[in-house]
Amino acid sequence: MTLVEMGMPAVRSGRPSLDGRPDTPWLVDRFGRVARDLRVSITEKCSLRCTYCMPEEGLPPIPKDELLTVDEIVRLVVLAVAQLGVREVRFTGGEPLLRRDLEQIVAGCHERLPDIPLAMTTNGVGLEHRARGLAAAGLSRVNVSLDTVDRDGFAKLTRRDRLDSVLAGIRAARAAGLAPLKVNAVLMRETLSGAADLLQWCLAEECELRFIEEMPLDADHEWARANMVTAAELLDVLGARFTLTEAGRSDPSAPAEKWLVDGGPATVGIIATVTRKFCDTCDRTRLTADGMLRSCLFSDQEFDLREAMRSGADDAELATIWRGAMWNKWAGHGIDAEDFVPPERTMGAIGG
Repeated sequence: MTLVEMGMPAVRSGRPSLDGRPDTPWLVDRFGRVARDLRVSITEKCSLRCTYCMPEEGLPPIPKDELLTVDEIVRLVVLAVAQLGVREVRFTGGEPLLRRDLEQIVAGCHERLPDIPLAMTTNGVGLEHRARGLAAAGLSRVNVSLDTVDRDGFAKLTRRDRLDSVLAGIRAARAAGLAPLKVNAVLMRETLSGAADLLQWCLAEECELRFIEEMPLDADHEWARANMVTAAELLDVLGARFTLTEAGRSDPSAPAEKWLVDGGPATVGIIATVTRKFCDTCDRTRLTADGMLRSCLFSDQEFDLREAMRSGADDAELATIWRGAMWNKWAGHGIDAEDFVPPERTMGAIGG
C-alpha cells in the first residue's frame, strides 16, 4: 500500500527555512497573517463514514506507537500558547470521542492553560455519555457535525443509522454548559432540500447553525466544482422560509459570514470555503494525530514534531520548527486554479 492510498502525504520535511522571517515569537507568515487558532487531531478513527470525508471501510489505522500520547499533546498545546501566541485550541479527529483518554487530554491542557478556551469538533455519537465529564475536565464548548435531521438522509450520507445518538449528544452538551453550541453542516446536493428543516431544528434547540461549502477533501475523490452546492444556492433555499439579513463577520478571521434569521437575534452562518474563500485572513495552524505539523488544509508539506520530540528536541527547537513551518505557508488553497491538485490526506486524516 502506498502513502497516497493511505491518504498520507509523501512530502515530510525536516527543519523549514527561516530566511527573511522577522524576529517575532508569533506564528507569522510571508503574507502578514498570524496563526492564533490551533486545531489538534487526536485520532484518525471515526464512528461514522460520511461520504465527503471517509471511505466506507474507514481510514487505515495509525499504529498506536505513532499516535501522539496525552503528554505529547499537552506539551505541544502548552508550547503553542506559551511561546507561539496561540489563543484558541480545538480538538478534532477523525472522531475525538473515540479516544478513551480524551478527558485526560482536556484536563492536562486545562490545568496548564486555565484561561485558554478548549473546544472540540465532534459528530456527537456517544457525546450524551461524556458531555458532563468533558465539561468537568475543562472543555469549553463543542461544534457538532450534523448535515440533516432527516433520519433516512442521515443514514445514507453517514452510512450509519445514528441520528438519535447525535441529537441526544447535542442536548447533553447544552445541558452540560458546553456553549455556545454550534452545529456544522456540509452543503450537499442530496440534503439541500432539507436545509431549512435543519435550521428550524437548530433554532428550536438554541444551536448556532453554520453551513459549509463542500471542499475537495473526500476519500473517494468524487468532488467536482460543477456539482457542489454554493452559498448563493443555499441562501435562495433558506430565503423561501426565513427572512435573512446579512450581518457580516464579527471577527475578520472568522470563516463564517452571518445572517440574522427573521430579524434576529438568532443567526445562521455560511462558510463559503470555495466561492468566497477567506485564505487571506486564515489564522489556523494544525497538528495531525500522528504529530505532523501542517500550515494549511490543502498543503501536503508537513513537519514531523513527533519525531523531533522523541529524538530529544527541547521546546525551543520545537518552536523554531513550528515558526518556520508557518513562515512558509502558501497564499491560499488554489481550488480555482486549473492545475489544482487535492491534498493526499483526506479531511478525516487531517482533522477539521
